[in-house]
Amino acid sequence: MRMTTQAESNVRRPRVQKNVTRAIASDICAEVFPAGAMLPTENELCLRHGVSRTVIRESLKILESKGMVRGRSRIGTQVCPREEWNILDGQVLEWIGPRIFELDLLGSVLEARRAIEPFAAECAAERATVQEVAEIERAWQTMRDAEGDVARFTEADVAFHAALLRASHNRVFMQLAGIIQAALQFSLHASNAAVDAHGEAVAVHRELIEALRLRDGATARACSRRMLDLAARDLAVAERKRPLTTTALPSNEC
Repeated sequence: MRMTTQAESNVRRPRVQKNVTRAIASDICAEVFPAGAMLPTENELCLRHGVSRTVIRESLKILESKGMVRGRSRIGTQVCPREEWNILDGQVLEWIGPRIFELDLLGSVLEARRAIEPFAAECAAERATVQEVAEIERAWQTMRDAEGDVARFTEADVAFHAALLRASHNRVFMQLAGIIQAALQFSLHASNAAVDAHGEAVAVHRELIEALRLRDGATARACSRRMLDLAARDLAVAERKRPLTTTALPSNEC
């Protein structure tokens, strides 16, 4: 009986830890605890969430590692300004949730993509291997076949753009493929969920693949710009729809 209880406890603790961390983070995102404010003491947080000090301390360490809070010796834990949050982190984006529109984070992601992706596409047209083009095409095929399934379509869309960055063979872009993947997922999910059909986007993605095969950098760059224009249009639709209904953002389980 004791062994069973211990096993159940070992399974339960990570779930409790995750729930407590999310609860504190959600309060920070909702400005229950605004920037500059001190969080309640550890004892108060224990009472609020019904957990041990160990769980609270681990949660605060997680939030500190993501730039959301900072420990101040002999004072407590202070909420950091949003500018210091790691907004490329998947969990932070999940905690922000629908407020991602209010913070204009999707607009910032789109601006970053406009600065990076067209040139990355041009580089990929010059440098991508046959295997890399095939990987990009497989992602496109999944997009084409996933019409009507926003989650599956978005997953394939993210894979397409991440593979394109890697195929540029630019070391910085290749690193960015992993770093921005969570932000890209949230951005693409919002734009993909805003419209009922994706035929135009699927067609432009296909044209880019052909440009890669033909080693046509100018066309690859132009296709990338057209994709981003479509994404901007769809994000605008998502923003207009937001007051009426908020699209559930993809969960990023860790």
